Amino acid sequence: MENLNLNIKCGLIFCFLFVAFNINAQDKTINTDNKTNTGKEVISKNKIMLIPFENKMYLSEIDANINQESKLSAKQIKAVMRDGMNEQLYKKLKAKMNVVDMIDDTTKTKKDLENIYQYLSYQYQKTPNQENYKAPSNEKEVKNIDKGQLAVETVSDSRFMNAKLKNATLVPYLTNKYKTNLYLFINELDIKSVNSIPGDFSSSANRKIIVHYTIYTYDAKEINSGIAEVNMPSNINNPAKIINSYFSLVADLIVSRLNKALVGK
Repeated sequence: MENLNLNIKCGLIFCFLFVAFNINAQDKTINTDNKTNTGKEVISKNKIMLIPFENKMYLSEIDANINQESKLSAKQIKAVMRDGMNEQLYKKLKAKMNVVDMIDDTTKTKKDLENIYQYLSYQYQKTPNQENYKAPSNEKEVKNIDKGQLAVETVSDSRFMNAKLKNATLVPYLTNKYKTNLYLFINELDIKSVNSIPGDFSSSANRKIIVHYTIYTYDAKEINSGIAEVNMPSNINNPAKIINSYFSLVADLIVSRLNKALVGK
C-alpha cells in the first residue's frame, strides 16, 4: 500500500511539473510572437527588398579629400559608399524583419536589379513633412506672363529625388519571386560641403550626408519617402568612419520612419 501511495504521489508531481512546463513554454511562445513591443514597433512577418542607388545617383563634394586619405580612386570610393549605405540599412532592418539585399552580385539578383533600374524613373518632388506624412503628388507648373514672355514660377520648397516605377508588372513579379511585401529604394546619395562661401569645398567646411529614398508596399503604395540627412565633421575622410558612424545614423532614421509607417497601417 505504501508503494502504491508513493507511486501515486510521484505521478501527481510529474503531472504538475509537465503542466507547469507547458504553460511556461506557451508563455514564451506568446512573448516571442508578440512583435509589437508595446505597440510602438513593428517587427514581424514583413519582408523588405533593399534596392541600392544607381551609380549615376552618387553626388559627392568631398571625394578628393577621401582620396587623399584612403588612396581609393573615384570609382572605388563610389562603390564603397554604395555598398556601405546598403550594409548599414541591412543591419538595421535585419533586426526587425527579413531582408533581401539586391546589391548581392548573384545570378538571382543581378538581372532583376538591372530590370528594376530599367523601369525606374526619377522625379524631383516636394519633400514630405515627416510629422504628418503624405505621399507627394505630381505638381502642376505655375505659369505666368512676364513682360510678354511665358515664365514658369520657381518653386523654393525643399525637394527630393523620388523613385517612380514605369512598369506596373515589376513589383508583382518581385513579390512573387522573393516573397517580399516592402521595397526600399535608395534613390540618391549626396555628400555636401556646407559652406559660407559658394564654391569653397575645402577640408575646413562642414559636411552633410543626404539620402533620398522611397518605400513602397507590394501594391505599389508609397508609405514613406523623402530625405534623411545627418551632419558630419569636416575632418572625417576615412570611408569606414563615414559608413560606420554616419551612414549608420541615416539608416536609423530611415528605419524609424518605416516602423512609424507600418504602425500607422
